[in-house]
Amino acid sequence: MLINHDTRCALDCVVDLINTTPESDGREGLPDLAALRAFVERNAISDVDSLDEDDLGAVRAVRQLFAQAFSAPTTPEAAALINSLVAEAGTTPRLTDHDGYDWHVHYFAPGASLADHLAADCGMALAFLLVAGERERLRRCDAPDCRRAFVDLSRNRSRRYCDSRTCGNRLHVAAYRARRREAVAVPAQNGQRS
Repeated sequence: MLINHDTRCALDCVVDLINTTPESDGREGLPDLAALRAFVERNAISDVDSLDEDDLGAVRAVRQLFAQAFSAPTTPEAAALINSLVAEAGTTPRLTDHDGYDWHVHYFAPGASLADHLAADCGMALAFLLVAGERERLRRCDAPDCRRAFVDLSRNRSRRYCDSRTCGNRLHVAAYRARRREAVAVPAQNGQRS
């Protein structure tokens, strides 16, 4: 699947946003305005001026709708949620070449709130995945103690963990240790029967 730079950035942003939900990490990832500002900076979200408590509440509400769309059991349900997000944001596609980036499309209206900006750009990125028949790429980590979201962009759609260096590696090490314990326990049990 060919994904352009802007769509990839928007997908990364929506995953980061979803992973701030208490359901994903066991704690509120956007507890205050400082955390919201850090989210904006971490994702290099353009055209964001000042932020206030209203922005924090609106972004949390959009985040919940994205989480529902991401985990929707069927494509029509996901599409309905995405359509609602994009429509409410007042999507206004326009070409831009800001901050050293080549020409690309922004879907949010000039002067849009952060919540509308996220709903428009991230909603369109998810819409592109649905249109391409790639909704199964929207996943949750397979680690039993992790509910983090990710987009599987591997060629064969085989990614299972939100981060192979943490969740994946931790589970592989645990499985290895369990096999080693079993290997040591079997000869010990055989030796006791003699």
